[in-house]
Amino acid sequence: MTTYYIKADKFFYPYEVKVGGFLEVTADGKFGKHTMQAPENAEILDYSGHFIAPGLVDTHVHGYAGADVMDNNKDGIVHTMSDALLSTGVTSFLPTALTASYEQLRDICETIGEHYTEASGAKIQGIFFEGPYFTEKYKGAQNADYMRNPSFEEFEGWQAAAKGMLLKIAVAPERDGVEDFISKVTATGTKVALGHSDATYEQAVRGAEAGASIWVHAYNGMRGLTHRELGMVGAIYEIPHTYAELICDGHHVHPKACDILMKQKGHDHVALITDCMRAGGEPDGDYMLGEYPVIVENGTARLKDGGNLAGSILKLKDGLKNVVEWGIASPEEAVMMATLIPAKSVGIDDRCGRIKPSFAADFIVLEENLELSATYLNGEKVYSA
Repeated sequence: MTTYYIKADKFFYPYEVKVGGFLEVTADGKFGKHTMQAPENAEILDYSGHFIAPGLVDTHVHGYAGADVMDNNKDGIVHTMSDALLSTGVTSFLPTALTASYEQLRDICETIGEHYTEASGAKIQGIFFEGPYFTEKYKGAQNADYMRNPSFEEFEGWQAAAKGMLLKIAVAPERDGVEDFISKVTATGTKVALGHSDATYEQAVRGAEAGASIWVHAYNGMRGLTHRELGMVGAIYEIPHTYAELICDGHHVHPKACDILMKQKGHDHVALITDCMRAGGEPDGDYMLGEYPVIVENGTARLKDGGNLAGSILKLKDGLKNVVEWGIASPEEAVMMATLIPAKSVGIDDRCGRIKPSFAADFIVLEENLELSATYLNGEKVYSA
């Protein structure tokens, strides 16, 4: 690859939008400088009429294209899922596991820890454990048989198997021993999220004071807000310097509730996620989420038994577009919530989620209506719509 310059109408940088000009992509697949004039005889990649944004970062995704992290199939995670996510604009992701036994989760850590560098598409930047230290009342589409109080020894075993790749783990803050667990885990550099919980506002505050900094899919799987007990939802609104995951598919959360959350936290503390399961990008029909049969139809994935939402089939590029179409975010804010903010929330913004000199040139090309046109990895086109 030789150095080239991208010509486009807009470039989405973290704290500004550069209008017009050229973005350098170096021969080693990194971003260079933005300039209003390309050098003479430079190779030009002409995307006039289009916008350039960083590759999207999905920090909560269970599966895609028929593959699922819980299958613990190396090829499914590092090839099937990784490759197919490029069509959704995602260039970095955290394969996400559900509540399960210690042994099953350790085996998943081992597989990803051994093979994450082999990802042939979107880059595996770490692992997220959505569980197992949750509350049965808000178990969602997860197996309550494995739900238990947190154990730092278990965490250490998983992290050793993952070769340090376990970046984020979720707990219910009302569980016994949770504050000690949170403070020990966050001291190692892993982020702790709060969710699937019946916690009171006070319990949530104590979790945040111990070091938890992320809320698992805001509104879903948690005690709501009332005027006498603010619950988990009230805690999300009120506790500053924390990041709220949000599923913007129009099914999990009403657009107006998304708007209220963004007003309460600011767009700079909302991370768009998909919570996508294996049926993402696949036809409607019968699927499994972990151990549970799921029916996918009408844009949702629901448990066959009881009809609860069971993950999503959302593509992150569509979540980005939705919040703009709903009138609750500008294109700049929407891009930020699907790139820099999720990256910051798990501490990987030093390598992805922004256009910055020396960062890998992972970027997407958007039409003016924010439809995805192309995805680039290390400066090379890997997907075209």
